[in-house]
Amino acid sequence: MYLGLDLGTSEVKGLVLDETGNTVAVHSAPLTIQRPQPHWSEQAPQEWWEATNYLVTILREELGEHWSAIKAIGLSGQMHGAVLLDEKDNVLRPAILWNDTRCPKECEELEAAAPELHAIAGNLAMPGFTAPKLLWVQKHEPEIFRKLKTVLLPKDYLRLRMTGRKISDMSDSAGTLWLDVSKRDWSDYILDKCGLDRSYMPELVEGSDASATLAPEVAKAWGLQPSVVVAGGGGDNAVSAIGVGAIKPGDAFISLGTSGVLFVVNDTYRPAPESAVHAFCHALPDRWHQMSVMLSAASCLQWYCRIVGVTEVELLEEIEQLDMEQKSRAPIFLPYLSGERTPHNDPNATGIFHGMTHSANRAVLGYSVLEGVSFGIADGLRVLKESGTELSQCSLVGGGARSPYWAQLLADILDISVVTHKGGETGGALGAARLGCLAVGKPEEEVCKKPEIYKVYETNAENKNYLMERYNTFQSLYKNDLSFRSK
Repeated sequence: MYLGLDLGTSEVKGLVLDETGNTVAVHSAPLTIQRPQPHWSEQAPQEWWEATNYLVTILREELGEHWSAIKAIGLSGQMHGAVLLDEKDNVLRPAILWNDTRCPKECEELEAAAPELHAIAGNLAMPGFTAPKLLWVQKHEPEIFRKLKTVLLPKDYLRLRMTGRKISDMSDSAGTLWLDVSKRDWSDYILDKCGLDRSYMPELVEGSDASATLAPEVAKAWGLQPSVVVAGGGGDNAVSAIGVGAIKPGDAFISLGTSGVLFVVNDTYRPAPESAVHAFCHALPDRWHQMSVMLSAASCLQWYCRIVGVTEVELLEEIEQLDMEQKSRAPIFLPYLSGERTPHNDPNATGIFHGMTHSANRAVLGYSVLEGVSFGIADGLRVLKESGTELSQCSLVGGGARSPYWAQLLADILDISVVTHKGGETGGALGAARLGCLAVGKPEEEVCKKPEIYKVYETNAENKNYLMERYNTFQSLYKNDLSFRSK
């Protein structure tokens, strides 16, 4: 069997596949986020490790005697986070996460200091990326920077605890800004601009390669053989792509998790930084991908439900009862609760409800939230098309994939077919387990099949006119009314 571990922002998820590729066990453990100051987002790496050990305990109990049949482990992880270690591999400070926006000034400084950045890294310098975080630490926490010996990404810290090895993969490392994405190797030029060199970086392997085996003491504690292989793994979205079988050029999916992502596979390196489109390595050799990324997606729905005291299931039932007139007159919601990446690259953008009246009840505002997040995805599709990427169909994964209503709304707004799959909400953990399969030699065409289709949502032409009118208003609010944006 094969274990996939997906280190997300809100939870760690574990999934076990059997030899035929069927899921035999799934479990998750929650994580907390600390926000000690505005724009900050941090987690304790030790919490990741404790949650992982808890997961292993639960899965081991559930699978009983079959647990020892695990042959390989794959890793998926939230990208961009900075885990800082000293010479003894002790954690120097809480990890600075992908949705931390404290370092816009350092982004400007890196852009000025490294004029070749866009060509090498394929991306703009954004506060979420790892490199500007290190410039911030160097400037504001010099005593920590002086002790720094290693920078790891979140899932690679788990690998260190599992294997004793400091190793990363191409897809996750592409999100640091230190990788030459075309060459799939560290860039000495950009590292130097950040006061670093290769000695601070982990080794690199492809996501489908074997990176290491379990350390004997971990294998003993987990009830597994020390020969268990740990795959290279990848960044969460690239690994989710493996989970939904997005491995060939043109394959695409939308992920509605804490963040919102539109992901497209490419057979060449195709940067488009002018529109804040991300260009990264895929988790498989000789493939790359483009992504549009919005920082708050399903998290907007969670935020709203928490404020009004309703569950997501209850709210969606209420939204489904709304008629066309109520939806067409609903406030416009801007989903920039944590700033925004694609297409604005604006860490100071803020969320709003625009156009509220006495008729705006709980369900109407809930609809506005779903629609606003969907409009943010549409912004990403628009700039991907402007870069030359055409799409006619997307898979839908993540927690938001559980809502048929939201899937249909996306199909209507994006004017493409939206496909949900059985088990689509487990994309990252499933993809990680599949990378474990590949790391021990199972063939790609056998392992990376697209999961069984659950439903296909086609565009409803009757909804297009009113939605496009509202989308135009959505765009104009950000572009023209700066009073809604934080300085």
